[in-house]
Amino acid sequence: MSNARALDLTTLDFEKGGGLVSVVVQDSTSGVVLMTAYADREALERTIETGEMHFRSRSRGLWHKGETSGNTQRMVSLEADCDGDAVLARVIPAGPACHTGSTSCFAETALEADALGVLGATIAARMLEHESGSPDPGVRPSYTRRLAADRNLRLKKLGEECAELVTACADSDRERATEEAADLIYHTLVALRSVGATIDDVRRVIAARVVQR
Repeated sequence: MSNARALDLTTLDFEKGGGLVSVVVQDSTSGVVLMTAYADREALERTIETGEMHFRSRSRGLWHKGETSGNTQRMVSLEADCDGDAVLARVIPAGPACHTGSTSCFAETALEADALGVLGATIAARMLEHESGSPDPGVRPSYTRRLAADRNLRLKKLGEECAELVTACADSDRERATEEAADLIYHTLVALRSVGATIDDVRRVIAARVVQR
């Protein structure tokens, strides 16, 4: 039996959907909507029992997400909507949710909603290029790769951006403060990546603090 937070299945209206309820699957860390599917009582019981998402398909029957691909989804919580005919499943994915290999089945819009996640992924890719020695050494490296290669520059820029944000806030300059905050976030993510941390690590810390407060 999973110790993840689950809902009382008796509160769901399976009859309205002919024995099924809609399930919206959301990444519990980033908030990105990963996919939608259907589930009946048996599928949700299996989800609660195993701690991994199970669904019901009219063509495939009962199916375990990731059973073949390995891209399972560990349940964090299940929550019914106000009508009891849909469920929000917050999960920790072990890989892409979409059969195309995309993180989300709504790749163009869902991922755009997580701008910080996209920025973090871009930074990680640029820094990986530095670590692997690609692309062509004759090509001028990106700014992120320059920061990755130079610890002193990385820390210097982090301090500068922080000071500029403080100055903008002291001047009550809303537009400049917003721009400086964006710059500081970028340099913070670069610095975090250099020590092996990511935006998801920060999200987990913030989520824990919100619960504690």
